[in-house]
Amino acid sequence: MTFRIATTCILALVVVTTTRAQYPIENAFPNLSFTRPVDLQHAGDGSERLFVVEQEGRILVFDNDPAVSGTKLFLDIRPRIDTRGNEEGLLGLAFHPEYASNGYFYVNYTATNPDRTVISRFKVSENDPDAADPGSETVLLEFPQPYSNHNGGQVAFGPDGYLYIATGDGGSGGDPQNNAQNRSNLLGKILRIDVDNPEAGKEYGIPGDNPFAGNTEGYAEEIYAWGLRNPWRFSFDTETGRLWTGDVGQNRFEEVDIIENGKNYGWRIMEGFSCFNPSSGCDQTGLTLPVIEYGRDQGASITGGYVYRGSSVPELQGKYIYADFVTGRIWGLTYNGPGDVDNELLLSSNQNIASFGTDADNGLYICTFGGSIFRFEPTVTSVGDASGTLPDEMTLSPAFPSPAMRGSVSSVSVRFGVPSQQQIRLVLYDTLGQEVRTVAEGLFRAGTHRASIDISDLRPGIYYYALQSGTQRQTRKLLVME
Repeated sequence: MTFRIATTCILALVVVTTTRAQYPIENAFPNLSFTRPVDLQHAGDGSERLFVVEQEGRILVFDNDPAVSGTKLFLDIRPRIDTRGNEEGLLGLAFHPEYASNGYFYVNYTATNPDRTVISRFKVSENDPDAADPGSETVLLEFPQPYSNHNGGQVAFGPDGYLYIATGDGGSGGDPQNNAQNRSNLLGKILRIDVDNPEAGKEYGIPGDNPFAGNTEGYAEEIYAWGLRNPWRFSFDTETGRLWTGDVGQNRFEEVDIIENGKNYGWRIMEGFSCFNPSSGCDQTGLTLPVIEYGRDQGASITGGYVYRGSSVPELQGKYIYADFVTGRIWGLTYNGPGDVDNELLLSSNQNIASFGTDADNGLYICTFGGSIFRFEPTVTSVGDASGTLPDEMTLSPAFPSPAMRGSVSSVSVRFGVPSQQQIRLVLYDTLGQEVRTVAEGLFRAGTHRASIDISDLRPGIYYYALQSGTQRQTRKLLVME
């Protein structure tokens, strides 16, 4: 697995030889099926409902219950949607922060005559909370699309209350019109508008700290950041407020970016960390490089996700979860600052992952073009947790990844299970039987738990890790390689 990370541009090789999923997924709503789901949102109104966007132009609503047996049609605007291209359609949904009182929500879709992207507002029906009023549309913003691909499509409200919009570079290949670097148009950008304070005859206002607010050079005041090829799915970390996006590459590299006000993310000068077309110049002055990139050996179309802030899989807490649409690989990225990134392959799912979404409790969901919505299987941590099965006896899993390539991964993950609450020790030993370090120690509840074994300072060779509780003991081998 080849990744490169920002600032240091270190080439990191992670070799994964196990085929067992360390973080398996399950169908979150086994009785439901969708047609090309591209977004999942909650309304933030306390109702616990979920809304799934289908690319053809429908939004469906249902109760957030694994046993739910049906959906309701919330909005159907298929006659207004252009779906002639594989990347066109109804692409994004965002509920106003005050949706519970004003009933407003916002969508991003492509339309024809002329070919364009439309950002518009709708309102929920006065009589039915599970149905929107299709006649309530107010168009906020439209801009032309020269080609059928690279439409971006995400819309989301930031912690500042402004509406953020992702736009692709207009399509074709290689950004032939250089839209992403052209600050006079809205393509290849992250936009930010104020939907609550319209001004200058528009249905929105310009936040005063947008980088080109009030400029006299003809730059688009809606721009928040630029130099993006096709930002497919962005999200805000609910703890830090940090804005993450996946940006789809041309033919070599996919990338993850942290988006900040007024920054230029390099396309079409750069693709990932590399010059896109060196013969036409590669001046990197003022450019912001990605957090991480991956090449065609790992995938061909990134799907941005979310920083996990849920509770059902505590081991993923704080990791940015993202995927590749083509290969179905799902990764968890830990960001410790510029140039300090740990990236872990969580699962090779063999699913076409089109999007991620969260519920009101920050539970994470995975939208697949096969029509199912998945989630990570919850970690069983107590007898009272009915989401999984308790082990019948003490268990200890193989390490993941194994062999572990020192310098490419800093730790390996193991699972251990105990059938009842008991005192345990999980210890790493060398081949002489000497203790290298204590991995976990203490009183653990009945259930399955995960632990990380730090290998960053280990010499290459064979080690053993052992789980002990009273007179019971289980031992497994760990191979550390350069």
